[in-house]
Amino acid sequence: MSYFAAAIQMSAGSDKAANLERAQRLVREAARRGASLIALPETFNWRGKRAEEAAAAESLEGESLAAMARLARELGVHILAGSITEHVSEETRCYNTSVLLGPDGCRIATYRKIHLFDVDLPGRVAVKESASKIAGNDVVCATTDLGTVGLSICYDIRFPELYRRLAFAGAHVITVPSCFTFPTGEAHWEPLMRARAIENQCYVIAPAQFGPNVHGFSDYGNSMIVDPWGRVLARSGDHEDVIVASIDFDYLQRARRELPALAHARLKS
Repeated sequence: MSYFAAAIQMSAGSDKAANLERAQRLVREAARRGASLIALPETFNWRGKRAEEAAAAESLEGESLAAMARLARELGVHILAGSITEHVSEETRCYNTSVLLGPDGCRIATYRKIHLFDVDLPGRVAVKESASKIAGNDVVCATTDLGTVGLSICYDIRFPELYRRLAFAGAHVITVPSCFTFPTGEAHWEPLMRARAIENQCYVIAPAQFGPNVHGFSDYGNSMIVDPWGRVLARSGDHEDVIVASIDFDYLQRARRELPALAHARLKS
C-alpha cells in the first residue's frame, strides 16, 4: 500500500477567521495534489498572546474542528488538525490538542501535548507554555485505513521515550505539528526529526509555522516529511507551502525487515 501525505506550512496570527480560511485553502491545495493524509501545524487556527489564549480556546466541538471536519468529508481525506487551544471546564489554563479526523469527518484520535515548552535562551527566546497550558498524560496511536498513526506535538520531539512507545504501539506514521523557534530549529529541527524516523523506523510528518510571530521571535518553518531510513523526502523553506511525499508501506516493511532494530529491542517498558 502507498499513498500521498502532505504537510502544510503557514503563519497563523490572532485573526481566527483568516487563519481558518488560509488553512482550508492550503488543505484544498494538498488534496488537489493527491494527498490522502493532510497535516496542519501546531495552533493552526489561532496564535495570539498568552493572556488571550483562554478567551480564544475552543472545545472539541468548536468552530475550528467543525470546519476541518466538514472539509475532510467534502474532500474525502484524513486531516490532522495540527493543534488547537482546547478549553478545559473550570480551568484558566488549556490543553494544546491535536486531532486526527477521518474522511467521514469523525474524530479518530485526540492527543493532548504531554511535554510543555518552558525554555529561556537569554537574549533569544523565553517561553513558558505551562503558564497557560496543562500537560496531557496519554500516549495516542490510532489505527486508520492509512496505517497506524502516532500523534505528538512540537517539543515532544525531544523526548524519544514517547516515540518508542508509539512505535511499540504499532505506529507506521508519526505526526509532529510544530511551532519550533528559529534558534532551536536551526540547531536541532532536522536532526531530531530524522532521528525519530530512523530509531522507530517510521515515517515522520512535521508541518510547521514559519516567520515572525506575536510572541516577538520567529518560527523556523522547514516543514518536512522523513522516511523510515531518515531520508528527507520533502521540505519547505521560510514561506507558506504545501509539501507532498509518498508513504510507501512496502518500503517501510522492507526497511524493518532488513534492519530489524525494533524486533531486537530489549528494553520495552
